Formats: sequence, C-alpha cells, structure tokens
Amino acid sequence: MNPPPQAQAGPVSVLRDVPASEADIPSDARLREFARLALEGAAGELNLRIVSAVESQRLNSQFRGKAKPTNVLSFPAELPEDFPVAILGDLALCAAVIRREAAEQGKSPEAHWAHMIIHGCLHLRGYDHQDDDEAERMEARETALLATLGFADPYLFTEESTDS
Repeated sequence: MNPPPQAQAGPVSVLRDVPASEADIPSDARLREFARLALEGAAGELNLRIVSAVESQRLNSQFRGKAKPTNVLSFPAELPEDFPVAILGDLALCAAVIRREAAEQGKSPEAHWAHMIIHGCLHLRGYDHQDDDEAERMEARETALLATLGFADPYLFTEESTDS
C-alpha cells in the first residue's frame, strides 16, 4: 500500500513595495524556493510582501505594539473552515532591516533572506519561540532547512557574539 500523497504548498506570490535592486533582495524564484522548502507538506497560498522600514514599523506598531521596523512579521490566514481556497497567510519582510542584520551578523544577504522567510513560514505552520523548548525546536528546524540550501547555522553568530 502506498502512503497518501503529501499536500503541496500552493502558490507563493511575491509583492515588492521596494525596488528590486534594493537591499540585495534575491529573485522572486529564489524567494519562492525558500518558502516552499519551509512549507513542504502544508497546503495553501502564501504572500511574501517586501516592505520598506516605514511600512514595517507601521505594521509592527499596529499588530505587536512595537514602534520600530522588524525583519519579518507573520500573518496567519484566519478564514472560515469551509472557505473554498486554502490560504496559509502573509509574510511582511523588511528589506532594510534584513540588509542591516545580514551585515551586522556577517552573513550573505541571501542567507539572511532565506532564514527570515523560513522563520516566518514556520510561524505560519505553528512554530513559536515563546519559551526555551519551543525556541529550541524552531531553531533546530530552521537550521536543518537552511543546511539543505547550503547555508550555515544562523544562530552561531548570536551564540558567539554573546560569549564575549
């Protein structure tokens, strides 16, 4: 007997509110690749919205009460169960913050874009980092997915920088 087929992630749309040349943003195809990797086995559509620092700060203030731009915000879809289309949600990714963090952490911009998209997608799949056990589980999944893309553990920088 064959196992049931895994659900396929639906379409991944990329909406750019900043110029494509800004912040070393990978191509739409590459951004979709990062998302699909994290969404394997999940069904539904995803929107990746690349925003300015001003828009990121507005969203972060409105939805999290924090008056500063942030790297990624995840917005899970809240739809009726009988809604005819599977929608996972939206990610708002701040190009300027991702660029700055990549430079501060000595990572390639592409590696940091991959990390932020995977991180946001995992939130849409129910992962969180509110306590140490949840954070450890989420970070392990992020690290494993990034390794399949050839990127280093994104948390090595954080651990090394706090050891000094």
